[in-house]
Amino acid sequence: MRPGYLPNQHGAWAMLIVPFLFGVFASRPVPLHALLFAAWLCAYLFAFAMLQWMRTGKTRIYRTPVLIYGGLAAGFGAATLILEPSLAELSPLFVPMLLVNMHYARRNRERALINDLAAIVQFSLIIFAACRAGGGTNLGLAAELFAFSVLYFAGTALYVKTMIREKNNPVYYRISVGYHLVLLVACAAWYPPGLLVPLAVLLIRAAWTPRLRITVKRSGMLEIAYAAIVLAAAALTYAGGGGL
Repeated sequence: MRPGYLPNQHGAWAMLIVPFLFGVFASRPVPLHALLFAAWLCAYLFAFAMLQWMRTGKTRIYRTPVLIYGGLAAGFGAATLILEPSLAELSPLFVPMLLVNMHYARRNRERALINDLAAIVQFSLIIFAACRAGGGTNLGLAAELFAFSVLYFAGTALYVKTMIREKNNPVYYRISVGYHLVLLVACAAWYPPGLLVPLAVLLIRAAWTPRLRITVKRSGMLEIAYAAIVLAAAALTYAGGGGL
């Protein structure tokens, strides 16, 4: 694959898929979800190429992916809106977070924590669209899953920094472990018990893995496994109540 067409960040794929499936859990799977996911995937690939273009200025690498993915996203998006016009109401929600990402891309500071959090919120917003596409009417359930998605990925962003850019920073390590501990305690009070097992696993990950000598690539691949654990727990906890 030529450079510029696919992101090389494993965690981004989890953020693309997990919230979308949360939205499915909050409703029921329907054929429209396939079309919506195609639009969502192409929109993500378009945004990735566009932000990298803005960050690096490498027109030769990123112009074609931007045009291809932008055209595909527009096509799939238009088809989705024809079948479910009410989804257009949700589109403006994604704009503010995208503007934040563009701001940091222009300044070549895409690794900033605020930029990470903006991306997390933006990815998690797809929960509401997937829920509506599946005929879900329980906005409270969608909001609950949205909050859980943001909290989960915010912890992951902190943890990843202790593995890479803040690898030897004891303050960052304590913040990451403390965050995961507070998250586990808070969710024990506010969320169903089925989610506590993956949160406990994530706490152990945050405390133990930074002490190991593992490569960045292996760490990223492990994140896919952790995301699968979170998805399985959410499916068992919410899917039945969501109408699957």
